[in-house]
Amino acid sequence: MRRTLQLGIPAAGVSAAIACLLGSAALAGPARHRPAARLGDAVNFISACRFSHRAPDDPIVSPAKPGLSHDHSFVGNTATNAYSTLQTLRLGSTTCQRPADTAAYWMPTLLVANKPVAPVSATIYYRRRTTDRVQPFPAGLKMIAGDSHATRPQSLRVTYWNCGAQAGTPPSSTVPTCAATRSASLRLHVNFPSCWDGKHLDSANHRSHMAYPQLGGCPSDHPVAVPSLTVIFRYPVSGGAHVELSSMGQYSGHADFFNGWDQQALRRLVDDCLNARRHCARGD
Repeated sequence: MRRTLQLGIPAAGVSAAIACLLGSAALAGPARHRPAARLGDAVNFISACRFSHRAPDDPIVSPAKPGLSHDHSFVGNTATNAYSTLQTLRLGSTTCQRPADTAAYWMPTLLVANKPVAPVSATIYYRRRTTDRVQPFPAGLKMIAGDSHATRPQSLRVTYWNCGAQAGTPPSSTVPTCAATRSASLRLHVNFPSCWDGKHLDSANHRSHMAYPQLGGCPSDHPVAVPSLTVIFRYPVSGGAHVELSSMGQYSGHADFFNGWDQQALRRLVDDCLNARRHCARGD
């Protein structure tokens, strides 16, 4: 059974109250131009990270099995490899502007005419998507968003391509061709679930311990609200039909997250920004 908001108003006014609280996008179904528009879009903190390295490793799907995965591009923790653990991540350095962010983030490597292209940078948004108080990710949490085996378009609320917020190119399941301007270049966006079951740091399919919120609430079997993570990789190319991912094709967008943050710093940001309903600059 899904958790419902107890608003203390007549049933006839519930929809209007929810719309006021969450914004009309939450009730209107998938929005074509803003697929991630939900509660908390304006309440966030950001981790801006540079590219670190590439490797055919995946410490979540194929731990301790180097070379078994399709190629990945890593940002954040510089020590991420097939053998990564919470302890090794804590000892690693980071490419992120926030020194306390030693988490690992990775996506399938972008290929242009079958040649790998490293992202110029990554922007990771930590947002609030529920009316419940947000808890920091537990140390060592692992999760995946998006489908690495997708051969058809995925939901635009989970992953999409565009050319940047100022380019005017709507989100798309296929790679667009971006205009040749300074502000326009190819981006891949992946949105993670933000409700945790409160028990498991991982699960057999690396997904079941997490869930997406609905109408500002977490499901009863995933009752713990955690930050809503959006990972955006920016590439130095304009896109087009000759672009694909190392996980095959253009539809298989996905991303992985392994929490290796300094927990004290993460908790401070969650409380001072997300729970305080305050947008925080990159240096906060």
